[in-house]
Amino acid sequence: MGSFANFFKEFCKVFFGGILGFFYSDTTVGNKGGLIGGIVQMFNIPQYITLYNTYKDNLSTGEIVGAVACFILVALVFLAAIFCIFFFGRKLIKKLFGSKVLNDDLIAEIDQLRKELVKVTKEKDRILGLKIAYQGYDVLEGENGEDTSSEKKEGESRFYKLTEVDNIYLNPEFVPKEYHCYDYDLEKLCDTFRFYAANNPDRPWRKLYYDIKTIRLFFASFATTRLLILQGISGTGKTSLPECIGHFFKNPTTIASVQPSWRDRTELFGYFNEFTKRFNETETLRAMYDATYNKDIYITVLDEMNIARVEYYFAEMLSILEMPSRDQWVVDLVPSGWPSDPKHVEKGRFRLPENMWYVGTANNDDSTFAISDKVYDRGMPININSKADPFDAPLTEALPFDYTHLEKLFKEAQEKYKVSDENLQKFEDMDKYVIEHFRLAFGNRIVKQLREFVPVYVACGGTEIDGLDYVLCNKILRKFESLNLAYIRDEVDDYIKYLDDHFGPENMGECKEYLNRLKKLF
Repeated sequence: MGSFANFFKEFCKVFFGGILGFFYSDTTVGNKGGLIGGIVQMFNIPQYITLYNTYKDNLSTGEIVGAVACFILVALVFLAAIFCIFFFGRKLIKKLFGSKVLNDDLIAEIDQLRKELVKVTKEKDRILGLKIAYQGYDVLEGENGEDTSSEKKEGESRFYKLTEVDNIYLNPEFVPKEYHCYDYDLEKLCDTFRFYAANNPDRPWRKLYYDIKTIRLFFASFATTRLLILQGISGTGKTSLPECIGHFFKNPTTIASVQPSWRDRTELFGYFNEFTKRFNETETLRAMYDATYNKDIYITVLDEMNIARVEYYFAEMLSILEMPSRDQWVVDLVPSGWPSDPKHVEKGRFRLPENMWYVGTANNDDSTFAISDKVYDRGMPININSKADPFDAPLTEALPFDYTHLEKLFKEAQEKYKVSDENLQKFEDMDKYVIEHFRLAFGNRIVKQLREFVPVYVACGGTEIDGLDYVLCNKILRKFESLNLAYIRDEVDDYIKYLDDHFGPENMGECKEYLNRLKKLF
């Protein structure tokens, strides 16, 4: 045991002498001092071998194992020192020289991301183009994501669909449509369409039955506004009605299925693609442009119009169609004009056609938005809450109709069947009554619509009092829903009595029915 003690003493003198040598020299063990000298002393392998050879003959087996353990300790310390030098050295190199390498890597990565962004943007344009039924040119893309869309032909129009329309109508072989509608009045038109919907050779498998009042309301609304709102429960034929009218006039209706993502006018008209330098037109815009070339009656259906906010995507149209002069019905499609633009797009501006009406269908449920007063005031709502009973109808052919003749019939009706002064005075008195008891006012717009709607409704076969009843119920009483129903509870019965006194107990049935429904909500 004394031999191992002497061995261990000499071992520690060499090993720890090296550590102490970091701070001062010790010539007794050959250490010259300093960091390098201390490390050399700690891991002086020849000296450890000499030390082992000196004592190995006097060590037992167990003491030899202890001696080997001491050497293993030295080896572990050596490996730990190498790891620390590598780890901290690497960090030091990164700190001193890594910023330049990192900047180069970032620049390369940014460049790669830029190329990827170009590709992703192009893909987005393709998807958006499909969403709005764009069927024009595809976006070209180079191997590295560069834009090659400038390789289009010189003089090629950026409005692909509209230029196609130009080519159709400006073709010398184009034959204009003939109209055979000039011996029709409004009442005959309503009856003929009703028979056509129920029995026609164009679509004999589909028989649609509508109440004659619904047809009269539809055409009277045409004379009042460019926006009709068909609302009611699902499955009553709200979309089928304008679609069938399109077939009846031999000019298929354009169906624009509103999506929840619709937020601006690009959903109706399309948008200019800065990458392709082309305008992605919608089918709605194409139909509008087509309407500028003929006298057909055009209808565009905004199907499920309140699945998005109408006052967002249709705001510009609401304002433009309110303009008193049709010369002001102009929209800016692009900032400036190109020589290759379509004939009716001048300096990037397009005048809306006079022969197009917009029909929105609306369901009122948890998946839809409430239609605002701004939209209701400018449009004409028609409630379709039930299906008409089937009836026998003669086989009826379609009837191409000249929109100028239709508008002529509207003007003639408004002159011939003017609302009587007596009923206008009753409306004026009722305006004061509603302001006093319900804090609501009609507004000049509704009075104007009343003067336009009721005479045409009479010309379609209805009565003046029924026309007044419909306008009052759907344009004025509808606003009661925004009031506190508990607050007006005591006023409803008095208002029903007011209607009886001024219009007769047998009249204004739609208004009274609506007010009685409100009472059930109390």
